[in-house]
Amino acid sequence: MQQVTELTQKLITGIEIASRFREEEITIGVTPKETIYQEDKVVLYRFTPTVQQQLNIPILIVYALVNRPYIVDLQEKRSLVANLLNLGLDVYLIDWGYATRADRWLTLDDYINGYLDNCVEAIRDRLNIEQINLLGICQGGTFSLSYAALHPEKVKTLIAMVTPVDFHIQEGLLNLWSGCTLGIKAFDVDLMVDTLGNIPGDFLNLEFLMLKPFALGIQKYVDLLDIANSEEKILNFLRMEKWIFDSPDQPGEVYRQFIKDFYQQNKLIQGTFELGGKPVDLRKISIPILNIYAEHDHIVPPASSLALEQYVGSQDYTVRSFPVGHIGMYVSSKVQRDLPLAIADWLKTRSSN
Repeated sequence: MQQVTELTQKLITGIEIASRFREEEITIGVTPKETIYQEDKVVLYRFTPTVQQQLNIPILIVYALVNRPYIVDLQEKRSLVANLLNLGLDVYLIDWGYATRADRWLTLDDYINGYLDNCVEAIRDRLNIEQINLLGICQGGTFSLSYAALHPEKVKTLIAMVTPVDFHIQEGLLNLWSGCTLGIKAFDVDLMVDTLGNIPGDFLNLEFLMLKPFALGIQKYVDLLDIANSEEKILNFLRMEKWIFDSPDQPGEVYRQFIKDFYQQNKLIQGTFELGGKPVDLRKISIPILNIYAEHDHIVPPASSLALEQYVGSQDYTVRSFPVGHIGMYVSSKVQRDLPLAIADWLKTRSSN
């Protein structure tokens, strides 16, 4: 009875604290920034420098279409962006925005050879430089690999972070559900897109939650009771919840292409993936590459990321891992302490090459 009473009191306290916060008070994306370029729903931001810049070449962060990119700038003291700025880097980021029915027929070519290339051009023109450093995260890493293969003259270095490369490894439920790793077509993506048009963000969010239904759907809320008396920790929890459930709809044609070309046919490593009528040949990526992966990643299993070394043409290839899961790469205090420094040191070493 004493345990039940204590548990109930924790629950009441937690509800009281959580109810104090209005949605607008759950602030995210805290680092000051300015809009450099805008096209349709896509916005290119430059973050305000905090110290004297130590590199002449900026870094452009390319995030996935799924979820919002402010996870790399979630809050003070847990911001990859802020930490990179403090180390003297000039940081840009692409915000893909929220797709609507008007974006139903956009393709991967529109995003990679269109929006991404236009953002790179905007930076090059603004700074009068030939190349940029590219940091691609998750699906954005796959976009960045494709871009670097097609436009090697515009990219000085490439950092791939928790990036899927081999989509047919025998690990990860996402590969089994979306692809053909067991020789079976997991679902009819053509029927889904033809029926729905854009793919609802809520569907995708549920798909990711079902990868770990107990841990992500139940256990984290049970664990919430352990921090119920801490206003700061509850606010941190609410920030993460806000990001997790802020899931944009996916343009139907992009989703169709990504599932079929990557998950189902694994074209990227087979050398048969094309954009704008041109083959995406990973062997043409000869620039320095830093491949960063999470050792306990359930969304992008390590083997999927590590496959990259076999297919690129770079002789300057570095691997770095962290003992966390996919989300831990963004919010773990240890990762936030070590990852930005690892990126900055790696870039500075190659700044004069």
